[in-house]
Amino acid sequence: MVTPDEVFNKNDAVSNSDEMRAVLFELLSQVEDPEIPVVNIVELGIVRDIIVGSPVQIILTPTYVGCPATHMITQMVRDKLDASGFGEAEIKNQLSPAWTTDWITTEAKAKLKAYGIDPPAHSHTLSELKAIATCPRCGSTNSKLVSEFGSTPCKAFYTCKDCLEPFDKFKCH
Repeated sequence: MVTPDEVFNKNDAVSNSDEMRAVLFELLSQVEDPEIPVVNIVELGIVRDIIVGSPVQIILTPTYVGCPATHMITQMVRDKLDASGFGEAEIKNQLSPAWTTDWITTEAKAKLKAYGIDPPAHSHTLSELKAIATCPRCGSTNSKLVSEFGSTPCKAFYTCKDCLEPFDKFKCH
């Protein structure tokens, strides 16, 4: 792990900034989502930006304004920064622009599916907004909406009519 002092002991300010951002993104990719531990907050698009300056600023955008995990995620980021020598960094929660499922990486969508959550396609696709959920277990689209709210507010709860598996689907927004 590169420390802040090792990054800033170099002469080139531009590469210092780029390297510091890369180091911090890598560091924050070690912070798992507390509700879905198979993905991290960088792959979910919760880490919106890192501004290198004095102090460094970490910009987070929660998946929902009322997301119950927001405080926990902020604390997990603070703990990770403190333990890695970035204790002076500021963490800011930014609500605008609002988080969108388009910010979830392709790799994270694959992890969600393997975990049993039907990941969203692109939010701008009208057909996705009305799409039937696809069972992550058997791949069937023969599913039934059980509840608009699944295990967390950002997911809906479905049941597959073919294999009878219950599953969450990320809401597209």
